[in-house]
Amino acid sequence: MNSALTRYRVMATIVGILLIVLCLVGVPLANFDGSSMWGFIPATPEWVTPGSTAHTVGEQITEKLGVAHGWLYMIFLITAFLLSRQERWSIGYTAVTLACGTIPIVSFWAEHRATQRVRAEAPELVS
Repeated sequence: MNSALTRYRVMATIVGILLIVLCLVGVPLANFDGSSMWGFIPATPEWVTPGSTAHTVGEQITEKLGVAHGWLYMIFLITAFLLSRQERWSIGYTAVTLACGTIPIVSFWAEHRATQRVRAEAPELVS
């Protein structure tokens, strides 16, 4: 069993799920209240009322899950980089794999792509 691949796959899955929840649930609930966002978006859609339960849940998700995602993303980067060195990936392939980990849903494609490559190049190491 390729333990570097297993660590990478676990971290890619965790980070991918957290990123989806953060971007597709937390941010809209916390920020889509009709106000400006991040100083350059003049007005957001009015999906939630400020102070409502949904708004509070969104703020909690972005605060708590955002911090957890940030720390876990650093671990993901390390595991992906270690796998890339073990498998002797090119700098370009490594960079694309790492960058895809920042995009919701695309991160799952990158994990699948990397897993297929490792399995194809070293089938004796993967069960």
